[in-house]
Formats: sequence, structure tokens, C-alpha cells
Amino acid sequence: MDSTTTPAGRTRREATRQKLYEAAVTLIAEQGFSATTVDEIAERAGVAKGTVYYNFASKSVLFEELLRHGVGLLTASLREAAESTAGQGGSRVDALDAMIRAGLVFIDRYPAFTQLYVAELWRTNRAWQSTLMVVRQQAVAVVEGVLREGIDHGEFSDEIDVPLTAAALVGMVLVAALDWQAFQSERSLEDVHAALSRLLQGRVSGR
Repeated sequence: MDSTTTPAGRTRREATRQKLYEAAVTLIAEQGFSATTVDEIAERAGVAKGTVYYNFASKSVLFEELLRHGVGLLTASLREAAESTAGQGGSRVDALDAMIRAGLVFIDRYPAFTQLYVAELWRTNRAWQSTLMVVRQQAVAVVEGVLREGIDHGEFSDEIDVPLTAAALVGMVLVAALDWQAFQSERSLEDVHAALSRLLQGRVSGR
């Protein structure tokens, strides 16, 4: 049996891939994708160069999987926030507010990834562009689902443009968080969340 098919083997491989993700995202954020080499990624991760190619066919594949992995984590955190709020009997506005906080927590934990993700959204000549669009839509779809539920239950106006509003909310959190970290780093996460929460309450719920 291949050791990677056993639970211990899968755990080791996942740990190795996580090291490679973290090394790649840090280096690429520091010096750009083109300037970052596989040798540097391996060195930063503390593994042999061959380990990189064992896990990923190329640097491009590594970065594509990094984007998929990172946005997947963000999507999961948004979904968990919405489901937890619903489980506690909260409204859809409460769910959106919880998702804003979850997004800020994610960005605070993975600032380098967020910078790369936002930058890559505006590029159109990358091999991983189609993958990026798919995973972006998965994150936005979680917000769309809450908005549609709110409309169905009379919490939101049925005149809301769901796809555009969902994209705007996700974009608001991403851009506001990056601005917070770059130019207003003295502010706490709770302070930034409170400001965005007031914006949500006034613009989405109509209060």
C-alpha cells in the first residue's frame, strides 16, 4: 500500500502541502510570481526541491492550488458563520454580519494570501484564471444564498440585485480589510467590524 493512502501518510502529505502553500504565498507576496523560484519555495518550506514537484507538477500548478485552497478556506468560514447564526435563530442580516466578521478574521490571519488573491482577480493572462473565477464564485455564492433566503422570508426587498449585492459585500470586506492592514493598522478587528456592520445595517437591511 502507498504510504500516502494511509491516514498517517495523508496527514504528512497535507502538512507538507500546507508548508509549501505558506512558503509560496509569502514569497510571491514579497517578490512576485515570476521572480519566485521553486528552489526558494522549497528552502522556505524546509523541504527538498523534489518534494515540491512530488506534490505539484509545476510552480504554476502550486499557485493554482494555493488559490483554490485559500479561497476554499474563506468559503468554508463564511458558510460556517452563516450556518452558526441560523442555528442560533439569528436573522439573515445577522448572518451577513457574522460573515463579514468571519471574512475579517480570515484576512487578518492570511493577509499575504488576501493581497495575492485580490491582485490576481484583476489579471486576465494567467493560466489559473478560470480556476480563480470558479473559486471566487463559490465564495460569493454563499452570500447569495443568504440574500435569497432573506428575500424569500421578507427580510430584504425583492428588488435587491442578488449577484451584484453579494459581490459588493465580499468586495467591501476584502478592500476594507486590506486598507485597514495597510493604512489603519492601529484599529482593532472589532473596530473595523463595527464600522462595516453599521454600513451593512444601513444599506442592506434598510434600517
